[in-house]
Amino acid sequence: MDKQTRVSVLVYVHNSEKSLIDCLQSLSNQILDDMEIICINDGSDDGSGDILSDFSKKEPRMRVVSLNKLAGYGRVLNYAIRMAKGEYIGIIEATDTANPEMFIELFALAKKHDADVVKGNYWIVEKEKENLKDAVLPEEAGFIINPTEDTRIFYQAPAIWSGIYKKQFLEEQKISFLETAASTCQDISFNTKVLASDGKIVLTDKAYLRHIQTKIAIDDKELFYINDEFAEAEAFLRAHDKWSTFGYIFEAVKFASYHWYMLNLKTNQLEKFALRMRAEFHDADNKNMLRKPYFPKNHWRMLRVLLDTSVSAFLLIFKSYRKKKI
Repeated sequence: MDKQTRVSVLVYVHNSEKSLIDCLQSLSNQILDDMEIICINDGSDDGSGDILSDFSKKEPRMRVVSLNKLAGYGRVLNYAIRMAKGEYIGIIEATDTANPEMFIELFALAKKHDADVVKGNYWIVEKEKENLKDAVLPEEAGFIINPTEDTRIFYQAPAIWSGIYKKQFLEEQKISFLETAASTCQDISFNTKVLASDGKIVLTDKAYLRHIQTKIAIDDKELFYINDEFAEAEAFLRAHDKWSTFGYIFEAVKFASYHWYMLNLKTNQLEKFALRMRAEFHDADNKNMLRKPYFPKNHWRMLRVLLDTSVSAFLLIFKSYRKKKI
């Protein structure tokens, strides 16, 4: 029976009752028969547990694991990957909905190319409006890509829920999630490890999944978890002799991610985060790891203000930008 499981879809659930029914229904509608749906209920105290119980009674492909205490996204997904029986792993959020053909078509593409990773496009749903996120261009689709040469893939949002990953590849490369208590940004180090591990990666420009975009709320105790994610990713690159290949791209992507992250911070958190940010990029600058061609022009200008002028000047410009963005 285990040998027939083609894809294991992992769903992290924590107080997700508002969106969970739609998510599970979309997974129950999947055309692929030889798959399993592993739902980990991570200490929910709303109606999520009842919803999972009801769905598991009518969906034979579904397995539910309930945890009494909050374990955290990274720890839960690492556990779910270990218990998964599928040849490939899919990871989606409890707020996501997938087209019925998503996993059968991604699996077919993976087998056609003997791929370790297959990723596609997706829709971002924000304030009930759908926008196609065409991260994959038609000319990039349908063949094995080499991230060393096709570096654009590093500049895309991690979007780990838009694809599938061969379980054997994850195990052999020791790719796992960082097990912090963070509630966001925990796909950063995982995605970096995947892209830098010499796996066979295939892209498709077809979109299969709708991802709900919500404004994230960062507690003070979680403020620097995104820094931990990038530190974990850098440690992986260095340990696998990939820093010389991807270090310049890594620093540019890190700045873009920090800039996006700051858009979600409270005003009283900005200076503290910017000080930490400045220290990290000063260190990178001293090591000659910041190269202008790898940065978008506006990011490079902002970075030089941060490093060459002051945190106050940087924040003045940033707050003006954030106000216009809002």
